[in-house]
Amino acid sequence: MHDTTKLDATENVAMGYLRAWITLLVVAHHAVLAYHPHAPPPPASLATPPMIWGAFPVVDTHHWPGIDLFVGFNDIFFMSLMFLVSGLFVWPSLERKGAGRFLADRVRRLGIPFVVAAAFLAPLAYFPTYLQSGGTGGVRGFWQVWRALPAWPAGPAWFLWVLLVFGAVAAALTRLAPGWGNALGRLVGRFQRPAALFALLLLVSAAGYLPLAIGLDPVRWLSWGPFFLQASRPLLYAAYFFTGVGLGAYGLERGVLARGGLLGRRWPAWVLASLGAFLVCLASFLVALSRGAASGAGTWAAVDVTFLVSCAASSFALLALSIRLARRGRVGDSLSANAYGIYLLHYPFVSWLQYALLGSALSGAAKGTLVFAGAVALSWATTALLRRIPAVARVLSTFAPRPASAEMVISK
Repeated sequence: MHDTTKLDATENVAMGYLRAWITLLVVAHHAVLAYHPHAPPPPASLATPPMIWGAFPVVDTHHWPGIDLFVGFNDIFFMSLMFLVSGLFVWPSLERKGAGRFLADRVRRLGIPFVVAAAFLAPLAYFPTYLQSGGTGGVRGFWQVWRALPAWPAGPAWFLWVLLVFGAVAAALTRLAPGWGNALGRLVGRFQRPAALFALLLLVSAAGYLPLAIGLDPVRWLSWGPFFLQASRPLLYAAYFFTGVGLGAYGLERGVLARGGLLGRRWPAWVLASLGAFLVCLASFLVALSRGAASGAGTWAAVDVTFLVSCAASSFALLALSIRLARRGRVGDSLSANAYGIYLLHYPFVSWLQYALLGSALSGAAKGTLVFAGAVALSWATTALLRRIPAVARVLSTFAPRPASAEMVISK
């Protein structure tokens, strides 16, 4: 029988749908970067440092005024929240499979897709970059330049190898201390009020993020081969991931994330808080930027602190919205089931659609909207087709809600 107070994370519609909605945010983020008002010019060559083109594969001369606010808002929180949501599913899986089988499953579901993305999908996504930079020689010319690069951007797939490392840490902890997840769940469960859990998350993330952000360039990326990671954020992501592990261990129908709880009921307050925190963060950044060299360490430290507050507030706002608004539906079920594939496959579709629209007279807003819609439709359809292959389905399948009747029994 199912424990009615400790529902498996894979059976929670709100959190399963939230993961899918974040995936759409990721696609939208990448779709509009080509039309960012402050996007860097196309590179003269892929070999010319710095490799900013890794984040801007295609750059259009038609801009979308104001889209930089959307991009900045997303960048502050959406990957941290993705790690938190991924953590929700970890402890139930460890309890069910054990550390060895769990890790083997992680290698299959994260390691293999990362290799495929780094080896095939990323070069496919960055080939338009090569063409826009004036590259010649077709595929052979591109491959020669690509192989000579000091590092090979894997695109959004960087998330997979980091998540695999966190999963390996969780498996190792299970071997060393089998009850660590339940202990973490009890700790998180003590924070029944959303504001209390928010404060805890803020404190833990500050301990992990501030020393690195202050000591390093917060926008610098470390790279080795296809392994990329923003230098200031590994411990920030770890804080969100293991907070998610604690929430999943405590049970998603209990505590802060419970349906009908304070977080879901007070979603308007959290949305307003997230917008206010973002504006404060933006203001502090603009002040520091305007002062240039005169901005001292204290000024930039204030930017780092407001960044953390905005990150946590926006994450709680999305969690609250999902708890309050998620309702079963065929479209939502399909999006949830195909979300992982959409995340993996969308980047080549985005860059090639952006490249195809370079000569169009459409506005940046129209182009960005078309790229987003096209990339979602194409990656969604491709994933649905690939998942008809059993071996692929075992890798790409994600959350799919149980039938309504089963869900009603579980909820009683």
